Amino acid sequence: MLFAVAALVELGGVAAGGHVLQWIAKPLLAPLLIWYLVQHGRRDAVTVGLAFATAGDVVLLVPGKLWFLAGMACFLGTQVSLIVAFLGKARPRTAAVIGYAVLWAGLNALLWGHLGPLRAPILGYSLALAAMACAATGVSARVGLGGALFLGSDLLIGVGAAGLDFPGRDVVVMATYAAALLLIATGWARAGRRAPAREATAQGAADGASVVPVPRPGPLPPR
Repeated sequence: MLFAVAALVELGGVAAGGHVLQWIAKPLLAPLLIWYLVQHGRRDAVTVGLAFATAGDVVLLVPGKLWFLAGMACFLGTQVSLIVAFLGKARPRTAAVIGYAVLWAGLNALLWGHLGPLRAPILGYSLALAAMACAATGVSARVGLGGALFLGSDLLIGVGAAGLDFPGRDVVVMATYAAALLLIATGWARAGRRAPAREATAQGAADGASVVPVPRPGPLPPR
């Protein structure tokens, strides 16, 4: 509920151009999800990634190219942290690896001529972003969708950096970003709950298999 309120206030601030609302709401998004994960016993690389996202959200509220690059560096920390967490859980699907590789190469080729001095930073960051979205598919469908929305949100930021804008782009960027964080956090919490259940089931099966019934001795034959 708190996350939903913060997200709605942030979207309203973006739509109305209210910088005060954005300064109030945007820095709360990732910390609220960190709190949610800690309440569910998840203190790992995903919470670290959300801490990087908090720093990135604050930095990107300041206009200017240097602040944009600093924000990109913060979110690079987010992507690397999420990759470490997701790959430690499961391997990504082969189709996802191929699909995201083709998508990354195609999008960078389309935007390359419009990015100017931002080409190299965006090339590197987008590679980490695509790798994160790919790794997310191995965790669960919910986390995979969150990874895809994260990529879509940052793609729209790249479109803006390339000078290709459209009405409402900023609202779409924030809506997809907030949804991505929510799906990743809640999906990661669910994945953490399923793992102990599977381990308990496997342990129970092993314990049952290790019990070998011992036949009782029958009556002694008469002399």
